Amino acid sequence: MKLKITVLLVVSIFLSAASFYDGPTSYRIEIPMAFPPMLHSETADLTEEGVLLGKTLFYDKILSVDSSLSCASCHKPEFAFADRGVALNKGVSGREVLRNTPPLFNLAWHRRFFWDGRSETLQQQAIEVVSSHEEMNLSWSEALNEITSQKRYRRLFAEAYPNQEVDSLLVADALAQFQLTLISADSKYDKVLRGEAEFTKEEFEGFIFVNDQGMGNCLHCHTTDAHALGTNGSFANNGIDQGFADDQGVYGITLDKKDEGKFKVPSLRNLLFTAPYMHDGRFETLEEVLDFYSEDVNAHPFIDHQMNYFLREEPVFSEREKEVMLAFLKTLNDSSFVSNPSFRP
Repeated sequence: MKLKITVLLVVSIFLSAASFYDGPTSYRIEIPMAFPPMLHSETADLTEEGVLLGKTLFYDKILSVDSSLSCASCHKPEFAFADRGVALNKGVSGREVLRNTPPLFNLAWHRRFFWDGRSETLQQQAIEVVSSHEEMNLSWSEALNEITSQKRYRRLFAEAYPNQEVDSLLVADALAQFQLTLISADSKYDKVLRGEAEFTKEEFEGFIFVNDQGMGNCLHCHTTDAHALGTNGSFANNGIDQGFADDQGVYGITLDKKDEGKFKVPSLRNLLFTAPYMHDGRFETLEEVLDFYSEDVNAHPFIDHQMNYFLREEPVFSEREKEVMLAFLKTLNDSSFVSNPSFRP
């Protein structure tokens, strides 16, 4: 009789708990001040369980063929999810990849991904990276076998995606969920916008100079006036080379000659953490970047028309102008983002 009562009690508790289970818990993203509307509707479908699963996968080396690399091996949180000091990372083969590791933040406002924009979604991007011979080099059938063989992943997937069979799309979706939560919006620049801090005289001069079309003329590509993303999200040929035999950028995807030498315009945010710079990591310092725009921009048949401003015989920027630009750029570094424990494993 005692056993029967105990069994009935356990069943009653289970059914009571089940009746209150509404599935995964929604994860809400608030749009920071001065940010435009988000571009990716899937942010409305984020869940606490999906984000946790994505973060677990992001830091797990299970997604590489020899279990030597994770996403975080190249996208390090302390460097705004880039890899400071490394021009070109190496894949599992030990060979350098073609392009510099881009940082990961504010991705809900990006239209396309990779330096050449070949992926329209973070899910597509993840699927390609895992199976790429140059990067993780793991077939998706092997990846799914590894993942589903582990009890913890069977539990995490059941919590994040109830009653769904684990496949590559769910893995990619979980990774995307985590990455969409990586929002950087607490730099000194953001605090100034919110009225919580003030620019120094030099920082304010730099802000004006960067955003004045007759001075720095950076605002067309790197927006810090109309909105706070630090990029317009487009792709541009910035005159970094006269020819692009080794890496043709967007042209390699579209085969439209006008896209030769076009690469994604990176954000000005978190530059302190994301050196080296450009698609191939050729510039080690911001000073080198400003020197390039001041004196070394190359004419090219398909250079972005805004870059004609920099095609001059004499230097575009004085040393003082470079100093105030650097002072402003440093206000865009978000230390709280790179130290946020929510983004760590």
